[in-house]
Amino acid sequence: MKAYLVLDLAVHDFAAFKVYIERIPAFIARHGGRYIVQGAVPTPVEGGWTPERIVILEFPSRQNATDFLGDPEIQDLFAIRHRTTTSRLVLVDGCTE
Repeated sequence: MKAYLVLDLAVHDFAAFKVYIERIPAFIARHGGRYIVQGAVPTPVEGGWTPERIVILEFPSRQNATDFLGDPEIQDLFAIRHRTTTSRLVLVDGCTE
């Protein structure tokens, strides 16, 4: 079953965040992931959720997604994202086909 990482982020230091933007796609691909939505500005429709930007990544399985999150080589990039943005990240399973 496919799994999705959904990231809601507001970038506070774009110059420093660019390193993350440039390097993260290789790690996503390494774990079988791909962008479904890449830094899009959403249109709030209902409720109080007003994210500035949204990223959605699709992985072949939850294991691929958790391996991506736990990859020791990517932790420095995650630290850059944490320093340069305010972000919220959730992992969800896709529907069975």
